Amino acid sequence: MQTVHTVSLPDAELLAKLSPLPDGLKGVVWDLESEPVGAGLGDIDGVVLPYLNAGAVMGALGRAPGLKFVQTQSTGYDGVISAAGPAAGVATASGVHAAATAELAVGLALAKLRGIDDAARDQLSQQWRPQRRRSLADRRVLLVGVGGIGHEIARRLEPFEVELTRVGSTGRTDEHGTVHPSSALPELAASHDVLITVLPLSDQTRHLIGAEVLAALPDGALVVNVGRGAVVDTDALTKEVVSGRLHCALDVVDPEPLPAGHPLWSAANSLITPHVGGNTSAFEPRILKLLAAQLQALATGQVPANLVQRGPF
Repeated sequence: MQTVHTVSLPDAELLAKLSPLPDGLKGVVWDLESEPVGAGLGDIDGVVLPYLNAGAVMGALGRAPGLKFVQTQSTGYDGVISAAGPAAGVATASGVHAAATAELAVGLALAKLRGIDDAARDQLSQQWRPQRRRSLADRRVLLVGVGGIGHEIARRLEPFEVELTRVGSTGRTDEHGTVHPSSALPELAASHDVLITVLPLSDQTRHLIGAEVLAALPDGALVVNVGRGAVVDTDALTKEVVSGRLHCALDVVDPEPLPAGHPLWSAANSLITPHVGGNTSAFEPRILKLLAAQLQALATGQVPANLVQRGPF
């Protein structure tokens, strides 16, 4: 039985690229900031959130009284369930960003270990400063997060000849070996050179990488975060990085962006990219493929993929 009949897209360009929509579905444009174009708020029962700045506008979901389905264009869904309400199904773009985000995680680790960030700064002042740097090869890597992106990071680390330890929410054994529980992080951190976190944000993961875990890492260890900024305690990390004891390479921060003058901006041991993990050339073809499949499921009364709240499905 078809549950959703009128789906809003955040801009006319995305609607055009997905058109014609499957039979039984009407597409309208709603950026969640102004009034929808093509239907009234009371008609909209499915919403595709914008990719960028979704958090700033998702509060408008409450204006659609018949809302039954919300689709994110991101893997994370911070705040979406509460904004959509308990009656609506919520689906993520899990899988769309996995390859690109995994690339960046490995790239950030390589850049910081090999001093590429320092070399880029030296180039501006025409300085030639060869140094013996650490290789990613033979490093002991603690990967926190074993979902889709975590799996892709692990795959990409294999050719680099690292010693990999994986951590999930609970301890278990899967087809790739042992997954340690997050409760073991302080103990595990003490024997690893690189910590990569790709966790989503929840009550359980907020500040999971806090002062205790960071203090347990060996001197000179590197913290890479490509998940959500608030998984890492920014104050605790800043203290360790500014002191020179730890290094960090961050695609996500808390708050985001960091305020002007924050010590992590100028710390020599810090490398920051502006939350671009999934924002690559791979994004558009993959998100269009996912959205087309989701719309087809909605039109034919099937259960959409990647539901994190089932709602009416």
